[in-house]
Amino acid sequence: MDRELFPRARTEIAPGAVHVPDWLDALEQRELLEACRRWARPPAGLRTVRTPGGGTMTARQVCLGWHWYPYGYARTVVDGDGAPVKPFPARLGELGRRAVTDALGDGPAPGPGYDIALVNFYDADARMGMHRDSDEKSHAPVVSLSLGDSCVFRFGNPETRTRPYTDVELRSGDLFVFGGPSRLAYHGVPRVHADTGPPELGLSGRLNITLRVSGL
Repeated sequence: MDRELFPRARTEIAPGAVHVPDWLDALEQRELLEACRRWARPPAGLRTVRTPGGGTMTARQVCLGWHWYPYGYARTVVDGDGAPVKPFPARLGELGRRAVTDALGDGPAPGPGYDIALVNFYDADARMGMHRDSDEKSHAPVVSLSLGDSCVFRFGNPETRTRPYTDVELRSGDLFVFGGPSRLAYHGVPRVHADTGPPELGLSGRLNITLRVSGL
């Protein structure tokens, strides 16, 4: 029997921002989780991100392709163990292109493709404040994939961290893409719902894989 009495529908949250529920099937989720576990191992593994003001992000992160740190990119983990960043897998580039086509109806963009992945791990107490993905030189759409526990994803506007914004529930396997007029919209994760992920996935917590085009 289907988990949903009424299946969740594809929804345009804002111009250029689309939520596609259940985009990854069970096998794709398991394969992506296993890959995330490999990427999280040192060197250049999962780390706690420190902000310029001396604070720390509660979601831990590992980067692929280019290493993100506040507020720029490098080829080594400049704010961690100093190791070269892990390579960006071609498989993620394929996922990124397919995601944009499925969500926005666009064909593969000309020029460089996806070359950055930020993998964020959230435990039940982790949060992500409202921010913009503005450190890239490319304005290609951002692709966000969710695994494990559900979360509240707060999607705002390009002008301010405050209202208006829309809260969206992202579950394991969901896709969220934002580009065009919403490419620089503020967004964040104010809440993670513990123990809501698929039991068969075997993940306690939430993983978010964000794909970007650097333009570098």
